[in-house]
Amino acid sequence: MAAPDVPRSTVRALLDRHGVTYAEDAGIALADEPAPLWQLLVLTLLLSARIRSEVAVAAARELFAAGCTTPQRTRDTARRTLVAALGRGGYRRYDERTSTQLGELAAKVLDDWSGDLRRMHEQSDDVPALEAALQEFTGIGPAGAAIFVREVQGVWPDVAPYVDGLAARGADRLGLPVAPERLGALVDPADLPRLVAGCVRAARSKAVVADVRPR
Repeated sequence: MAAPDVPRSTVRALLDRHGVTYAEDAGIALADEPAPLWQLLVLTLLLSARIRSEVAVAAARELFAAGCTTPQRTRDTARRTLVAALGRGGYRRYDERTSTQLGELAAKVLDDWSGDLRRMHEQSDDVPALEAALQEFTGIGPAGAAIFVREVQGVWPDVAPYVDGLAARGADRLGLPVAPERLGALVDPADLPRLVAGCVRAARSKAVVADVRPR
């Protein structure tokens, strides 16, 4: 439950109206298993481009529908199929470059981690090491690494509570605490990724802030 100095209605409204993770939006049933972790990595790559998150999510759905649900399947998918899927999702501005990056992403996950990102997790001693490992993938920088860790903390609880700068900015706009431990204490651990996703949306949209803050 929220602390006495935090409007409980804000937390409830944020979770109810805007507390959907980007993985959920993309149809990913996130779990500590190779396939959904790969799908989150693909979504992270798409969200890392300068493009609206709704377009990135739509493109991810199209890629998964085209069979890119594992690194092996993605590596074996024809380039024209990748480009077509990205186009259907509205990702046309970056479709050629991203189709190449997807192939590189799949090859690196297969070569470095035997197709299983849990190995990357096991070999990362702390969150900064995990962020650094994620940034070794072409197309994923600091912002992309933060996206992945924000979303994965629900199934990798040792990285929680994780609140990056963008989420903290949203929390501040909502009148919520920005320190990871204090923000994380407002909800059950299972709801933390949803709360952080809502804070990210608040950081990006004044309308979200107006929608959930008490009047």
